[in-house]
Amino acid sequence: MSGLVYLFIALCGVALGAAAYFGLAFSLIEAGLLALIAALAGVVVLERTLRHRAESRLEKGISELSRLLSTDAQAGQILSQRINALADLDLGTRLDVVEADVSVLGTVIRQVAEAVSDLEAGRSAPAEATAEAPAPVGPAVPLATVEKALDEGRLVHHLQPIVTLPQRKTHGHALVPRLATASGEFFDPPDFLPAPGGAGDRALRRIERLGVEEAVGLVRRARVMGRSTRAFVALSAASLGDGDSLDRILSVIAAHRAVASDLMVALDDAGWAGLATEVLGRLTGEGVGLALWNAKTLRRDFAALAGRGVRYIGVDAGRFLTEPETLTDFHSADVTDYARRFGIQIVMTGVATEAQILSLLDDRAGLAQGPAIAMPGPDRTALGEPEDQMQRAATR
Repeated sequence: MSGLVYLFIALCGVALGAAAYFGLAFSLIEAGLLALIAALAGVVVLERTLRHRAESRLEKGISELSRLLSTDAQAGQILSQRINALADLDLGTRLDVVEADVSVLGTVIRQVAEAVSDLEAGRSAPAEATAEAPAPVGPAVPLATVEKALDEGRLVHHLQPIVTLPQRKTHGHALVPRLATASGEFFDPPDFLPAPGGAGDRALRRIERLGVEEAVGLVRRARVMGRSTRAFVALSAASLGDGDSLDRILSVIAAHRAVASDLMVALDDAGWAGLATEVLGRLTGEGVGLALWNAKTLRRDFAALAGRGVRYIGVDAGRFLTEPETLTDFHSADVTDYARRFGIQIVMTGVATEAQILSLLDDRAGLAQGPAIAMPGPDRTALGEPEDQMQRAATR
């Protein structure tokens, strides 16, 4: 860069000499001297400028170095004071106190271990009796009847609103699969849904895939009508653990990626720990959110859950109100606010009475769902009902 500057100075000197020779009738020697003087003057000015700049930079560096040395000296002085203070402490007495406390703690731990052992021994007999008890009764509707109903298209998905408190404004809808009979009645999910991991996994996968398709349709219809709603659809290990079924579900979501942000995959808390991180990553990679339903505890690492894509946690409202100590160590009025810090909202499910709603308001609960708010019903967005009619239906 400096070479280019020197070249420009030389060119300027030559140009000035040429101008004097041709324009001012200078002799060749005079024009040459003028060019040389001009070039030397330019070099002197440049060198002086560079020297001033270097001196300024050096002074600034010295100033910063002096400041750093002053800071280090202060830090060294503070460290010396703290070391002197530690040297003056009488640690012998304090160590004796700590040893005594550790001894007492060891005694307490031994007593707790003995008490736990006695409790486990007391529970062993009921556990053996339970092991000998008959297996639990399955769904009331036989699997063959369920598969026939699926072939005949008699599976419908009703919607149960999730509303905000205290406004009771619709925040989203949980899709509830129901099996229609020839007489127009409906079987609820506990009556016909097969348990994951059994012979009914194939039917369960079909039901859950139809639920995803219905959820996508619900969100699309709401968008077309100028509204926005969130659709919560349940998926189990039967679908998420089967590669072909998962690929089909992801293909449906990928084909409607524009509305994927309003799709929430509801996962049961009982099977949450067994889900592979890769499976959850494929779901959230398509833009959908995760909802952890039927949560057994709120003593969780909310930051880690948010990092895995969890945006909602559903917990039973009755247990939250009557036995909050079994769910969380926080005050019941603070746990929802704490979860919101990480972008997670807690949904109070199974709200059965107006008294529970009032108690949830005292605990600053933000979202609720249950019979006291609205029972599952047909898709009202498909019927074109305005928001105020939907709201009145949700509060009946």
